[in-house]
Amino acid sequence: MTDAAVSSPETDQTPESDPAERVFSKSVVISGIRCTLTYVIFPFVAPLIGITASVGAVAGILIGVVAVVFNVLSIRRFFAADHPYKWWASAMNLAVIVLLAVLFLVDSQTLLAG
Repeated sequence: MTDAAVSSPETDQTPESDPAERVFSKSVVISGIRCTLTYVIFPFVAPLIGITASVGAVAGILIGVVAVVFNVLSIRRFFAADHPYKWWASAMNLAVIVLLAVLFLVDSQTLLAG
């Protein structure tokens, strides 16, 4: 085995070992879960089992808040790590935060109307 084939923790930079990328992945997954719940489960499945729109709106707001927190943590981690893709990841996180803010407004209107 040559020295080039040996990998050490210091030189092995896989996405799984980068804390900034792990937080980014978590924030994207949470946002994806929120969107799946908002656009698939709550509008189509919830009424079939007798759950009202207000329950979906409350869950959407709660999950949205968690998603925003993880997005902010992701931005902070990318900058703290001085990651080469910190600006790209920040733009993605900010875009998700804007979309979550719009969904927050929609869910708030649903709660106020119902």
